[in-house]
Amino acid sequence: MTLCGNCIYVSAVLSCLFFGVLCGFCSETLTLNGKWSLSNSNGSVSLPAEVPGCVHSALQQQGYIQDPYFRFNDVSYRWIAFDNWTYTTTFTVSAQLRSKQKVQLVFHGVDTVASIWLNGVDVGKTDNMFRRYDFPVRDLLQDGDNVLKVNLMSPVLYASERRKAHSAYRVPPECPPDVQKGECHVNFIRKAQSSFSWDWGPSFPTMGLWRGVQLEAFDVLQLIQVSCVPVFSVRLSQWRVHVELLVDAVQTTSGHISLSVPELDSEQIVQTQFLQGKTKNSFTLHINTSSRVKLWWPNGHGDRHFYLLTSRSFQDGFLILNTESKVYFRTAELVQEPVVGSPGLSFYFRINGKAIFLKGSNWIPAHSFQDQVTPAVLRNLLQSAVDASMNALRVWGGGVYEQDLFYSLCDELGIMVWQDFMFACAMYPTEDDFIQTVREEVIQQVQRLKSHPSIIIWSGNNENEAALATDWFSIPVSQKPTYLKDYVTLYVNNIRAVAQEEDQSRPFLVSSPTNGAESEREGWVAANPYDLHYGDTHFYSYTLDCWDWRTFPRTRFASEYGFQSWPSFSTLQPVSIEEDWSYNSTFTSHRQHHESGNQQMFLQAALHFNLPNATDPLKRFTDGLYITQVTQAQCVKAQTEFYRRSQSEILGGKGRTMGALYWQLNDVWQAPSWSSIEFGGKWKMLHYFAQNFFAAVLPVGFEDDGTLFIYAVSDLSHDLKLRAVVSVFSWSDLDPVCTLKSDPLLIPGGSAAAIFKQPVATLLAGCGRCTRLTCLLAFHLEDGSGQQGPSNHHFLCSPKDAQGLQRPNITASVQEDASGFTVSLHSAAVSAFVWLDVGNIPGRFSANAFLMLSTNRTVRFNAWRPTSAAELSGSLTITSLRDVY
Repeated sequence: MTLCGNCIYVSAVLSCLFFGVLCGFCSETLTLNGKWSLSNSNGSVSLPAEVPGCVHSALQQQGYIQDPYFRFNDVSYRWIAFDNWTYTTTFTVSAQLRSKQKVQLVFHGVDTVASIWLNGVDVGKTDNMFRRYDFPVRDLLQDGDNVLKVNLMSPVLYASERRKAHSAYRVPPECPPDVQKGECHVNFIRKAQSSFSWDWGPSFPTMGLWRGVQLEAFDVLQLIQVSCVPVFSVRLSQWRVHVELLVDAVQTTSGHISLSVPELDSEQIVQTQFLQGKTKNSFTLHINTSSRVKLWWPNGHGDRHFYLLTSRSFQDGFLILNTESKVYFRTAELVQEPVVGSPGLSFYFRINGKAIFLKGSNWIPAHSFQDQVTPAVLRNLLQSAVDASMNALRVWGGGVYEQDLFYSLCDELGIMVWQDFMFACAMYPTEDDFIQTVREEVIQQVQRLKSHPSIIIWSGNNENEAALATDWFSIPVSQKPTYLKDYVTLYVNNIRAVAQEEDQSRPFLVSSPTNGAESEREGWVAANPYDLHYGDTHFYSYTLDCWDWRTFPRTRFASEYGFQSWPSFSTLQPVSIEEDWSYNSTFTSHRQHHESGNQQMFLQAALHFNLPNATDPLKRFTDGLYITQVTQAQCVKAQTEFYRRSQSEILGGKGRTMGALYWQLNDVWQAPSWSSIEFGGKWKMLHYFAQNFFAAVLPVGFEDDGTLFIYAVSDLSHDLKLRAVVSVFSWSDLDPVCTLKSDPLLIPGGSAAAIFKQPVATLLAGCGRCTRLTCLLAFHLEDGSGQQGPSNHHFLCSPKDAQGLQRPNITASVQEDASGFTVSLHSAAVSAFVWLDVGNIPGRFSANAFLMLSTNRTVRFNAWRPTSAAELSGSLTITSLRDVY
């Protein structure tokens, strides 16, 4: 509750980093969140429902359906999305609220096509999941009960009707591939594109009030949105804060506004006028002590200081507006300029004037039902990214613009966000009403999000330039100009134009992948958007050997790449039954939404590993889960390390790679996918590997024409004098055969350089009793103070060909101390890909999926619920490569 003059009202919870809002004299907000009733079109289903929420969640909570993720329920529950549903609530309003000059009924998120009825009167319609909708309702409110109904139309049938109405030419793709078991024409409706299915997720075309609903009543004005965007003037060597207040005023109101950042001794008072209606009011605060400003830095590059900016407006001596906003100071540039020794242009990000290699992944929706994405889920996933030394995530364009908390956590944790607009893998219609709703969507989302320093770039779509340029949809040559025109109309003339009008502080890319400035020069759709001399690249290959770095594109920036794996048995078990636990079951086929995905995983694994062959069906299944995770981790490791060592090199005109964002961070359900974190938050082997391959200082080893190279990679700001230490181990012995050290070399901060080079034959000959088949390499970097960064390994042959690999018979002892749990391991032999699993006990190991080259090793376990050493010990299983065949 907040006091304003002599009035008391509940303050609105708004999104753009501000709080404690005082509006009008006086505004009043009545939340309509909570219990509503829900019914289907013929009234055969009627139940209570929570708002915010969705139909599927309500049906599950009330026992009408099982877990939608259980077995084949994504297909069994298709009927839900084919019905129409109505949300109803009854509420009372005070005479004081009804007496206000203006009362708005506000929906922060309606999924998706709805008509809104208040006391029997149609007050408006919605057609876009990503928009806020306001409806004036003052004259419709009455004493006593007020009845609000939201009639939702089936999104599947709506999309189909819109497709039929677009008869002039097709807008591909018509439907998803059959393997996805999805619904058609999702590009005709403005909702999460992946909700109709994707190659990593189910088809759940949701309906509901997925964000809050409230009444906002006021006499003078209401603050809808505030944004604060600092901009640095190089010419003036001064920071300025652009403050925008989106205000709804009952009538034109004059007064003055005070802007201040007390910590920086900066204040400004200006005369202002809030015009009648909804208007955007812009102000600029000059920071007097710019030299003292502490900057926001990405994870691994510095702190994330923020300041508080106060905005107050007075009319005739009365306080009519008072907000306090967080302000972070940072600059973000996308640098596309000529590269010495190479055709084309660079493509990298400069934050606060410093070139930064982006290390991270791609973010998809964390759940099919957004009301189930809790703060704990978000924090766990984003903290997991930071704990793997990531500094960036790409919010992918087929999901949703994330909730405010997501971006606030990214601000706090130092995660740079590449923000797509929500268009993916399709052509889109360009009728006037579609364009208009998209324009409003972009305005609202940019206004909502632009205060977040974590967002460093806007991108118009996912893969649509590439789809058009390389003819994904078999468009006849004669018709291609029509689609090119539509592409420019939607993404350039509208989305780009609106985003740049609303926010001049960030770069804008029309698509990803793209050639960036070169695509623009070619009319926005390049002849080859995958040209490695420009822009960013998406690259997938499941048949080529992922251990061979020559198969990877030497790109300027890798924004998507990856390999699939299955999740752990403990993740799959709750949504399956015993008959599902084999690779020829209906369940494993149904759960795989990528064509030939299961076969591709095992064909890739067979290149270097013996496939599981246990006679027990369950062990063969779980060993298979393990081997797919081993393969995925090794594949993504090899590709990421290639990109990291390529940041300082130009070879054949290609290189200077300055970003590696693998596909994908998280999962939307329990299924095979490209993720490194399973649904529920459990880390796959890949995520444990990422802790190392994204480390700030990293040794990278590879072979070229029989010669071993080791590069030192450093993200640090300062230089290091490093040497490589290479140890040769026999597969049959825990003691190193020999150890070699290179001469120290100065490695500049933010660079990669070769630090060790020797023919493998020479190296082995110098060690005496080693061959490629009997030995492997471990190596690390060190300076005068000791080891810098993690250890790494290099296999001299495929592990399936290794001679002397023995069963390690690892034993473990679990103990509890004041800070948690330790697991002490003892191994009788060299152990590859040692994997610790405690089943359904949620938590995380400090290290996992490691190469054990010593008799003893201790790791910690951080439990996410109360447990005991005895429970952990009873649940603990240990698997190494030799144990699965």
